[in-house]
Amino acid sequence: MKLRTILGVAALSIGGVALALPVQAKDLKIGLVLSVSGPYADYGKQIQNGIETFIAQHGDTVAGRKVTLIVKDDTGIAPAVAKRQAQELLIKDKVDILAGFDLTPNAFSVAPLATEAKVPMIVMNAATSSITEKSPYIVRVSMTLPQSSWAIAQWAVKNDIRSAYILVADYGPGHDAQEQFKKTFTGLGGKVVGEVRTPVNTPDYAPFLQRVKDSRPDALFFFVPPGSSMVALAKNFREMGLDKLGIKEMGPGDMTDENSLPALGDNALGMITAFHYSTAHDSPANKAFVAAYAKAHRDSANFMSVGGYDGMQLIYKVLEKTGGDASGDAFIAAARGLKWESPRGPVQIDPDTRDIIQNEYIRRLERVDGELRNVEFATFEAVKDPGKQK
Repeated sequence: MKLRTILGVAALSIGGVALALPVQAKDLKIGLVLSVSGPYADYGKQIQNGIETFIAQHGDTVAGRKVTLIVKDDTGIAPAVAKRQAQELLIKDKVDILAGFDLTPNAFSVAPLATEAKVPMIVMNAATSSITEKSPYIVRVSMTLPQSSWAIAQWAVKNDIRSAYILVADYGPGHDAQEQFKKTFTGLGGKVVGEVRTPVNTPDYAPFLQRVKDSRPDALFFFVPPGSSMVALAKNFREMGLDKLGIKEMGPGDMTDENSLPALGDNALGMITAFHYSTAHDSPANKAFVAAYAKAHRDSANFMSVGGYDGMQLIYKVLEKTGGDASGDAFIAAARGLKWESPRGPVQIDPDTRDIIQNEYIRRLERVDGELRNVEFATFEAVKDPGKQK
């Protein structure tokens, strides 16, 4: 009996008959850079929960390669920490794919490393438009702020909202939201009567909302970080009686993230948002996802968990196309133009920008059977990132 290895195949000769036995494929190592601790720990938890839900449904092996997850904590908005963790994943752990990235500054800091190492980098949440332009090896499966800002501006003008005040947090996503809403709204004939950028962690929005109240617009368009900032804004809006003046609240859908709804409470009732995902989305794929998520985790699924879920969908579908090849150039070539049915609806990776193309749903926050839900009532189909459209 003679054993030899040629080009990764073991040839076993028994009685003059050669039998080819494949060598077991190397594990697929995915390095996750996420906020596991700190003020944005829920972001990282939701993304990781989405990833685990997908693996529970579809198994931990793709194209013959067993999936291994290695999680690194970036601790929140900490670009230097994120970069150091990504370097460790690439050099020490020798990961095949970088993924996660719940926050824009952290994604920016890691992008050059993905380029240098020629390793795919899957952005599962960070939403500043220009992220995919920072490395040819980035693919985003979440969203961009211009997508939802464009959609809500379109809806506003079609529904007789003629004037708006813009209030956004003073960082990348807020700037994107402000610029796209203003461009689309004014381009369709709307008037912006005032604009303000607030500190990212503002605990009290009353001084800024006083300017809105004095301007008496038809609507307030806003974007602040989901969570405590949004809770404070919604509370101040009602306390100052802006709703009683007929000023509509509207913005991107992460403002009424499902996990924030208990804290927002009735202060956010009637809020109009544009977004790509709601747990109330009526489709077989979403019902299956929500049920699987609820079975595995105590929290409700949200847009970040869908980002993690679809990040794994992308990875599995790409490796099925490449026969298990996760090298940067092969991965990106296979990812361009890829389509699948997500819990959010039909999606596609833009072959030109490597961003996601998806439906934007106009929703109203309502109580349904005693629970707060983002109820979809209008759809803009197959929306590309307008921030990158010429």
